[in-house]
Amino acid sequence: MIKVQRYVREVAQPRQRTIPLAIVVTVLFFLLLLRLWYLQIIRVDDYRAMSENNRLRFLPVAASRGALMDRNGTVMVNNRPSFSLSIIPQEVKDVEGMLDKLASLLKLDKAELQERWEKSKGRARYYPVVIAVNISREQVEIVEENKLWLPGVEVSVKPVREYAFQNSGAHLLGYIGEISDKELDLPAYGDYNPGDYIGKNGIEKAWESELHGSDGGRQLEVDSRGRVLRVLSESSPTVGNSLVLTVDSRLQRTAEQAFGGQAGAAVVMNVNNGEVLAFVSSPTFDPSLFAGRIPADIWKGYLEDKRHPLENKALSGQYPPGSTFKMLTALAGLEAGVVNENTSVYCDGAYEMGGSKFRCWSKSGHGSVNLRKSLKESCDVYYYQLGEKLGVDRIAAMAERFLLGREMGIGLQNEKKGLIPTSAWKLKRFGKKWFPGETLPVAIGQGYLLMTPIQLASMVATVANEGTIYRPHLVKRVVDPDGKTIKEFSPEVLGTTGISPASFKKVKQGLFAVVNDPGGTGANARLWDVKVAGKTGTSQVVKLGEDRKKAVAYQYKDHGLFVAFAPFDKPEIAVAVVVEHGGGGGAVAAPIAGRILRNYFDLQKPPAPRQKTEDAPQDESQAETPVKKLESQAQQGADE
Repeated sequence: MIKVQRYVREVAQPRQRTIPLAIVVTVLFFLLLLRLWYLQIIRVDDYRAMSENNRLRFLPVAASRGALMDRNGTVMVNNRPSFSLSIIPQEVKDVEGMLDKLASLLKLDKAELQERWEKSKGRARYYPVVIAVNISREQVEIVEENKLWLPGVEVSVKPVREYAFQNSGAHLLGYIGEISDKELDLPAYGDYNPGDYIGKNGIEKAWESELHGSDGGRQLEVDSRGRVLRVLSESSPTVGNSLVLTVDSRLQRTAEQAFGGQAGAAVVMNVNNGEVLAFVSSPTFDPSLFAGRIPADIWKGYLEDKRHPLENKALSGQYPPGSTFKMLTALAGLEAGVVNENTSVYCDGAYEMGGSKFRCWSKSGHGSVNLRKSLKESCDVYYYQLGEKLGVDRIAAMAERFLLGREMGIGLQNEKKGLIPTSAWKLKRFGKKWFPGETLPVAIGQGYLLMTPIQLASMVATVANEGTIYRPHLVKRVVDPDGKTIKEFSPEVLGTTGISPASFKKVKQGLFAVVNDPGGTGANARLWDVKVAGKTGTSQVVKLGEDRKKAVAYQYKDHGLFVAFAPFDKPEIAVAVVVEHGGGGGAVAAPIAGRILRNYFDLQKPPAPRQKTEDAPQDESQAETPVKKLESQAQQGADE
């Protein structure tokens, strides 16, 4: 019996010890199954995505922007390759350490790299994050040499702009730059990615949707060490459309060179369709710098330059038009019947009104002056008296017929409206009534009156074609990458002035005299083979007092202006020139316009066959002899 009990006890004890163990094992298996259920059922989508991210890599391929060509098909802006540095997040465990390594190795700014990295949060971990753009070839070589120690670091190629004529037309063509966070949030840039380049100014910005194209890319399968196993999918980038502009790059460069470093603007326009042939803001700048970080010394130089090279003066510069506005005052007088071509006044150098003396630019006066002479010699007294008879509102009404005081709608950003003052405007703006004495400065293009160079060009073009106002435009057509025309732009008429042809002809005869008659203030724009008509102007920045010849600071000097059209009998081209703080328009602006006109008409001639003869001029000075014969008269009236 004792033996049986002992046997039962020996058998039962191990079984009792096994039960807790079985329970523990059962619980562990249950937990394991529960975990598997959670991972494979509940979190299946998350882990599938993580798995894909661990083996996939997407390499974007940036599209080339469309080219910008002049009216003759000459390429002004094209593309060149630029290198960018990227990090693939899933392959870099210690991002901070990698940024330190890259900053040290490539001599880059760690703070800038960190800032770019922070922008990547929330994006797919297999998508490359651009941390540096426009790196040098030397830096690319360093990255490639150290590839084994830089896992997840990639060098990609993106196209950036190349300017065939360097800084020429910078304000017109504009520049590109890296897209900002604010721009990425805009609906217009919904398909763009951080690190992409977009138009920031000028044509580049205004026509971004046509020029940009569509990016492509490759989706790759890689192993755990980042080595490419196979290409899963690939899409080619689509090149952007190109633009054929209305400008002539040859005329553009001539106009820019004519300024010789002076500040100002020039606009050249076809009077019969509104095509802009040259669009100059001087001085210019280097647009290629804006694709990356501009060196601090260059940026400081731009900001401190008193000539303001970054300002698009042709579009946003607002100046008193000076005596160029007298053509509109004259038209207002003719249309109102206040004067005719024979009406004369006597100018003794000043005009008194209400106890105030309004001086003419010629202290000695112009004697007896009729309409033609008033324009030819730019007599202020004639227009003081005419302005007094008309009143400011009738002068303003004439300016409004030319659609002045509003944007011309050329299609670029930051266009200014100028200002055409009226009595109602002053009451609203200052809460004061208009005084008759304030009309006299307006009649000669001063006072509150402001115009932009593009408005000046439109004004003289409308006088030249006798009343049709065309919208100035810069693009002739849009072409696809194969050169096929997608869109072509026709001239757009904004309106007509309703002024009688007889009034236009009388004013145009006066403008002809300005350039061609002895004593005319615009003799410096005269051409020996083409009849030019124009008007000089000098607008005060501040009142300089009696002695206008004494030395004054640059920013207080008068602006010089000149507007012209040619040929006189059958107008083709209109020119408006403003020289900031340059002095008299006849002395500084008319020669620039003359050089532009000379180049324009020379370009219209077929190239002559080269012949070597004994009588041929041996140098350029001899070839210009017909022009030099005119120089004795060119200085007459140059101070106006």
